[in-house]
This record gives sequence, structure tokens and C-alpha cells, in this order.
Amino acid sequence: MPVLDGDRIVAALRGAFARDVGRVALLRLAAERMRAAGAPYTSVYMYMLHGDELVLEAHDGRETEHTHIAVGHGVCGTAVATRTDQNVPDVRAIDNYIACNTWTRSELVVLIRRGDLILGQIDVDSDEPDPFTPEEEAEVRKVADALAVLL
Repeated sequence: MPVLDGDRIVAALRGAFARDVGRVALLRLAAERMRAAGAPYTSVYMYMLHGDELVLEAHDGRETEHTHIAVGHGVCGTAVATRTDQNVPDVRAIDNYIACNTWTRSELVVLIRRGDLILGQIDVDSDEPDPFTPEEEAEVRKVADALAVLL
């Protein structure tokens, strides 16, 4: 049973969208609700694609100095460059890993895409090693797919 209830977060996003909240408010709401699920969701970052760069537009959890990430750099940039979600069970095993903080042990990056167009990504950091099961990833995908429609 996944920790995250993607359907509940999607319902909250749809409600906020109906109230005409803006893009950043939607991203912030998604990040807050995801992190509120508790472990393994230590920090949730919402990076949106602007040209060849990912820009942090909202987050919940630990601060990061990485507000701009070039496509192809780190786990986040690799996800965009390869057009593939990234589930990294141990970030210490990745050569080009860009550490948001020293406590992160694993990372899940799920692309926000509308058809073939990549809009951005949900980047989840966890202090736990290898916590993101396929079921957990599927719940994050529900949130990403809803954001692709609502943004």
C-alpha cells in the first residue's frame, strides 16, 4: 500500500484550479500535500522547464541552493535529457548527482508532460534508502499527470 494518496492530492488540485489559483499556488499545493504524506517524502521540489534549464518554482521541505539546473545535469536534468522518470535508490552511487543536502539518500523524479511536451518535474528527496516502489511512483505520476492538465 503506497504512502501517498495521489487521488486525494489530485482532488485538492482540481478544487484549487476551480478557485482560479495561479500556477505557483498549484505547484506549492502539490508539494505541500505530497510532503504531508510523511516518510519517505522528506522534500518535494517542483521544477519547471524554461528552455534548456529547470527552474525551481515551488517546494516544501528543506531549502535548496539549486534553483536552476541545466538539462543533462544531475538526476533532474538527466530525467529531461532522457525523457525518462528517474528512481534512484542510492544517490551516492550516481556520479553526476547534485546534492540538495547531505541527508538525502534517494530521489524520485517524475516528469510533468503534456503529450510529448515536458513541462517540468516533481523531484522527491528522501532520507531513506530505496523507498520508492513502483506503486509509490504511480501515485506521484497521478499528481504529475493532473498538473500537466491544470498548468
